[in-house]
Amino acid sequence: MPTPSMEDYLERIYILIEEKGYARVSDIADALQVHPSSVTKMVQKLDLNEYLIYEKYRGLVLTAKGKKIGKRLVYRHELLEDFMRVIGVDEKNIYGDVEGIEHHLSWDAIDRIGDLVQYFEEKSKRVDDLRSIEKQNNEIK
Repeated sequence: MPTPSMEDYLERIYILIEEKGYARVSDIADALQVHPSSVTKMVQKLDLNEYLIYEKYRGLVLTAKGKKIGKRLVYRHELLEDFMRVIGVDEKNIYGDVEGIEHHLSWDAIDRIGDLVQYFEEKSKRVDDLRSIEKQNNEIK
């Protein structure tokens, strides 16, 4: 299993490849706001763990294993953002909150959150009920 740091890189590399068709060290560094040398070290580590194939000066390609994990990590991130919206977290806080918790939840917890988000999407009246409870609690404070 990749470390949280490896997960951040795999998620970003997967997104870049989906958006642009490729991911260069400089693109990854810009996206993650780290030095290119840090990216090179991590890419070498990801290559060693068979998440991608890296050739110096030629670029990188995700392996089937890397694509599968990258896709799942993007799903996890998007799902947690959806969950935060459902429960009424302020939009400006969502990204930071998700970044803070995504590596600390089991895949079982992610699956249950997915079930809950799906439930609320299918039963929009329940979201209204949730907002009503939130409003009542805010009035009490």
